Amino acid sequence: MTDEPESSDAGVTAAVVDERPRRFSKVLAGLDHPLATGFLVTIGVLGAIVLGTAIGSISTILVYIILGMFLAIGLDPIVRMLERHKVKRGAGIAIVFGGFALIAVAFFVFVLPPVVAQIVQLVQAIPEAVENIPQSDWFSRLTPDAQVAVLGALEQISAWISAPSTLAALGGGVLAVGVGFVAAISASFVVIALTLYFLASLTAAKRAFYDLAPAHSRVRLADLTERITDSVGSALIGSVILSSINAAVVFVLHVVIQLPFPALMAVIAFVVTLIPLFGSVIFWIFASIIALFTSPQQALIFFIAYLVYIQIESYVVSPRVMNKAIEIPAALVLIGALAGGALAGIVGVLVALPVMASILLIIREVVVPRQNLKV
Repeated sequence: MTDEPESSDAGVTAAVVDERPRRFSKVLAGLDHPLATGFLVTIGVLGAIVLGTAIGSISTILVYIILGMFLAIGLDPIVRMLERHKVKRGAGIAIVFGGFALIAVAFFVFVLPPVVAQIVQLVQAIPEAVENIPQSDWFSRLTPDAQVAVLGALEQISAWISAPSTLAALGGGVLAVGVGFVAAISASFVVIALTLYFLASLTAAKRAFYDLAPAHSRVRLADLTERITDSVGSALIGSVILSSINAAVVFVLHVVIQLPFPALMAVIAFVVTLIPLFGSVIFWIFASIIALFTSPQQALIFFIAYLVYIQIESYVVSPRVMNKAIEIPAALVLIGALAGGALAGIVGVLVALPVMASILLIIREVVVPRQNLKV
């Protein structure tokens, strides 16, 4: 009775051993026909090139789709909260987009005009500020060698600005900004339409995705997917809330300290602090340097006050706002932001945190438990 399993195992082992020479012989047979092998390899390479070119040509559309999906996932928790208050999903989506439309109108009516005006003032004030540097108080406190170095730097800056190539580059840059602004407006309509479609069909898309899995794994897949979408939604909403608080704090500080361009600096703060973890530090350094051109004392006050806010944000505000998001190591946040920025620009930076959170959740909930079962 015990001989049959042994003979069966021996037969399986022999079959595996016999299969290796057969595979090797197939490789040698392919080498015997180099023309056919080279032709097939060439077709494969050409196919990969065509596929890569096609993906590159529709890369903008893919960015729109990805951004629309992430926005839909980010807005879905708000819609589900309305559903828990006995509001139908269609009505909840309409309420969310109505609120978004009101915010957009308020931005274009109350925020954009002063920002544009302050940009014009900043451009006009730069030459006068540069000319007044030798008469400023902080310049007089410098050592003679430092004053000579500053004056030399100012002369080089003036020569660079007055150069014809610089003027041509600035003119082309202004034209590029105008074209980019028009393109951004058209792209925003496309993204809004995609977001609306994805948000309306998100529940059905999830169910269709669950049906693709085996019946015994659907409950587990549904739980993991819901946790991922909740984490992504919490991260996106939390980032927007933190950036909005940041912009409000910057605006108030500039008004109280009497620094110029408060609306413009608030908008810059909102955009920069969308960068996870390091955005506040980047803006802190940038805004402090800009404030130096107004007054070293005011710059020092802003430097200290905003540093205090960064500490409050890190230990008080952020844990409360991002309480449902997955904790991500700072190194992974930096790596994700750099990789996302290299692949998709500012959009890649914005979605880096949710993507890293999803990957970490999959590793913790799927990969690690499977590895723990292996002894």
